[in-house]
Amino acid sequence: MKAIRYYAYGPPEVLRLEDADMPAVGADDVLIRVRAASVNPLDWHNMRGAPYFARLDMGLTRPRHTALGADLAGVVESVGSGVTAFRPGDEVYGGCGLDLVPGTTGLAEYARLRQDGMLRTMPAGLTFEQAAAVPVAALTALQGLRDRGRIRSGHRVLVNGAAGGVGTFAVQIAKAMGAEVTGVCGTGNVELVRSIGADHVVDYTKEDYTRAGKRYDVVFDLVANRGVLANRRVLAPKGVFVECAPSKGRWIGPVLGMVKVMVMPRMGFFLSRTSADDLAVVSGLIESGKVTPVIDRTYPLEETAEAVRYLERGHARGKVVVTV
Repeated sequence: MKAIRYYAYGPPEVLRLEDADMPAVGADDVLIRVRAASVNPLDWHNMRGAPYFARLDMGLTRPRHTALGADLAGVVESVGSGVTAFRPGDEVYGGCGLDLVPGTTGLAEYARLRQDGMLRTMPAGLTFEQAAAVPVAALTALQGLRDRGRIRSGHRVLVNGAAGGVGTFAVQIAKAMGAEVTGVCGTGNVELVRSIGADHVVDYTKEDYTRAGKRYDVVFDLVANRGVLANRRVLAPKGVFVECAPSKGRWIGPVLGMVKVMVMPRMGFFLSRTSADDLAVVSGLIESGKVTPVIDRTYPLEETAEAVRYLERGHARGKVVVTV
């Protein structure tokens, strides 16, 4: 099969499309013919080995795992002898999450996932491209708002980075939970953010939300372009600041993250986790019409490097998807 691999840290040029072994399928595994995958910040962080602190896990001098693509959508090709939840021909979506082990990743023609892992039948009406855009980004939004932000109906929620991959899901999920949502984005994305349900939209090129005099129960920060003290100003007395944007800097970023937690006790910095149950929650929101994936661009598998390069620039409107 064809698959994206990389054997050294660096820019998108390190990514190669090459022949790879077919995934070995165990008794509880599902072999999927991948039709689409999306790229996430996780991919370019792993590709570059950044921040350097993370190389303690990823590999100090070269990548321990050589594959990319945390989420996917496709058709079940075959199943192991112990699989009862899926059968060949099923249209499915899901992913391997943060552990990008070759054979389980989406940027390849085939992938192997466990039947009890993050794998679900695709919601009716979605294309493969739309379905592939969902797992990592939507679960990041859901878990960040629900688990870290402890969002409740009637809460005032601000999403900083509302037009991005996670941000477009966050706006819609917060609205589905009954929140009053303010989205922060650039001039060119104001109408997009309004169209997906934001009650208020702040154009960051014209207004600094941290100086507007408004308070929020939850600030969900996806870009980390305002300081800790500035964000404290906009929190309600029991408000929660949730950040899932990496702190800037190859070495100092992780240290700054710890300092933020000390300065702002009601801060929740997190990485999403794989969860079949949460993917089921998102599926329900999609099927009820409350959430719709937003796709900016699609690229063929052989142009994965360009897809990652575009995402890394930081101005994608919704998700960037690779077709396989």
